[in-house]
Amino acid sequence: MIEQVILVNEKDEQVGLMEKIEAHEKALLHRAFSVFVLNDKNEIMLQQRAFGKYHSPGLWTNTCCSHQREGESNIAAGKRRLMEEMGFTTELEELFNFIYIAPFENGLTEHEFDHVMIGKYNDEPKINPDEVADYKWMSAEDIKEDMLHQPQNYTEWFKIIFDKYYAHIS
Repeated sequence: MIEQVILVNEKDEQVGLMEKIEAHEKALLHRAFSVFVLNDKNEIMLQQRAFGKYHSPGLWTNTCCSHQREGESNIAAGKRRLMEEMGFTTELEELFNFIYIAPFENGLTEHEFDHVMIGKYNDEPKINPDEVADYKWMSAEDIKEDMLHQPQNYTEWFKIIFDKYYAHIS
């Protein structure tokens, strides 16, 4: 299946559909989501992207993120992708949304209208090795500190999204 993204304007209104790689090559604004799953200790489940990914392989990022499909709600998309990547689902709540741009060394650019969601979960995930190499739980404060000292270990979009998330919870 050819994965398409939903092209949107600055108001998150759909203006078209485009194949995912083409949208990233052309840096066109499209709808996306980022999920932060927290446990009862208020730690965030981070995932390490699989080493076979076409960009940002092996880097740490939020629990999961991807793109909505046409006609799919933000929450439904978040739950679908959590199951596909992390092997579980949980109730999600949208916290906020914003637009960001993150260029990559391979010439692709993320230009996304990102819907940031949170959920609660306390068990072990059943990670999909095609998508995820590993996972760990970290407090927001520890992530912030680690990003200062080892920014190269994190995806470009997670650095942007995490700053917005941290400001939102502070």
